[in-house]
Amino acid sequence: MSTSTAENKNITKNTEDLPTVVKAKLNNLENLQNIGINPYPYKFNVTTYAADLQDKYKSLADGEVTENTVSVAGRIMANRNNGMFIDLKDTSGNIQIFSHKKHLDEAQLKLLKLFDIGDIIGITGIIRRTPRGELTIDAKEIELLTKSILPLPEKYHGLTDIELRYRKRYLDLIMNKASCDVFLKRSKIISHIRQILIDEGFLDVETPMLHPIPGGASAKPFITHHHTLDMNLYLRIAPELYLKRLIIGGFDKVFEIGRCFRNEGISIKHNPEFTTVELYQAYADYNDMMDLTEKIVQSCVKLVSPDGSLKLSYGDKEIDFGGKWPRKSMTELVAEKTGVDFLEITDVKEAYNKAKELKAPVEEDMNWGQIVEAVFGEFVEAELIQPIHITDMPKDISPLAKIHRNNPILTERFETFANGWELANAFSELNNPADQKARFEEQAKALASGDEEAQHFDADFVEALEYGMPPTGGLGIGIDRLVMLLTNSPSIRDVIAFPTLKQK
Repeated sequence: MSTSTAENKNITKNTEDLPTVVKAKLNNLENLQNIGINPYPYKFNVTTYAADLQDKYKSLADGEVTENTVSVAGRIMANRNNGMFIDLKDTSGNIQIFSHKKHLDEAQLKLLKLFDIGDIIGITGIIRRTPRGELTIDAKEIELLTKSILPLPEKYHGLTDIELRYRKRYLDLIMNKASCDVFLKRSKIISHIRQILIDEGFLDVETPMLHPIPGGASAKPFITHHHTLDMNLYLRIAPELYLKRLIIGGFDKVFEIGRCFRNEGISIKHNPEFTTVELYQAYADYNDMMDLTEKIVQSCVKLVSPDGSLKLSYGDKEIDFGGKWPRKSMTELVAEKTGVDFLEITDVKEAYNKAKELKAPVEEDMNWGQIVEAVFGEFVEAELIQPIHITDMPKDISPLAKIHRNNPILTERFETFANGWELANAFSELNNPADQKARFEEQAKALASGDEEAQHFDADFVEALEYGMPPTGGLGIGIDRLVMLLTNSPSIRDVIAFPTLKQK
């Protein structure tokens, strides 16, 4: 007996307390081993996939038989008439397998009776279409590739427990085609964004995920410790400051698609680790970034749209991504919704009192920009269903953005919204080292006062700016939220294969 077979034998011990269905599967496993079958072989030569066959033979007439031999592999999802008819699922889709004594010898027919739903098998046979119109493979050879021990969820109800779908994503993918489709679309969207940027002349780069100083965004970081260097490190909250160093180094266009980490709350729109695309373009400003945002998102909408249009449904809403998107300042929209123009109320105490009158969620220690942002969040944000760029955000909440060329209390920063969600964040990047140093100092004071999301002082980045960074536009797009929107997914957990969950 081989080592692997001996190890497999051990699985069948101590089965008294197991469910009946598991006992039956283990009994079949033992019977397979007793006739010399290794239930976990090493390889199978797959020549094609179910979806390719369905497409290639879509014109095959009912009842027609070909002379074409194919080899497919996949999981048994249904098993009828003692294995005579098997519904096989592979990575691309499903196809029917017909197993009959006309094509199989006695040993193979005996093997067939030891197969269970959930087993992974390999089939070699002839393609035909049944008189009832089902594309089918007449099996000439069958091989067990993996014996399944635990039962799949009940076929007709699938995996309906939402939390179980997230905790056991592998079962979700086996049972729910819709979940598979979401992750296929996610992969296509990410690849598509990468190709758009490469075609635009951007360089695809990688920057550190372990940072000695957290920076690039305002967020509470995760902290870890490197034992050999005896130093604390932070999981990156954004790649921004490293990407800007590459701009300083002479690369005019750079981007990175990757994971970021923020030690913040969890919601249908937030996961502690998430994926972004962040890019920087020398000699550009935030107006150029608005144009690029529209190009990227509109192209992704067309990619996933069934009819190639720029309109998609999300829940009960239709969102039109076509044309040029409106560009309105944060203070302008606040004034439209509340009747209060905070550009005329720049005294912090007066702005706080006015926000309290509006019943906005403000606190006395907030600065002017935080007050404006809180009023915007309370009265404006949720109503931004159609795509829009919210521009000219307060300097107080934008420590890495350039001062607005027409108003020194604002910055050249925008956030793109759709469906009431922030999808993108972009700046005319701050490249004045003295100004950046002063902003970092203000952030350091806020951090020392207890603001866990304030940014740290990054002296090395200030020094890098002193060597000179050209005028630069920067943009970050949240991949997870974009995929949610483009796949009509109600939660960020539906588009992240393995979301962060509280341990049971």
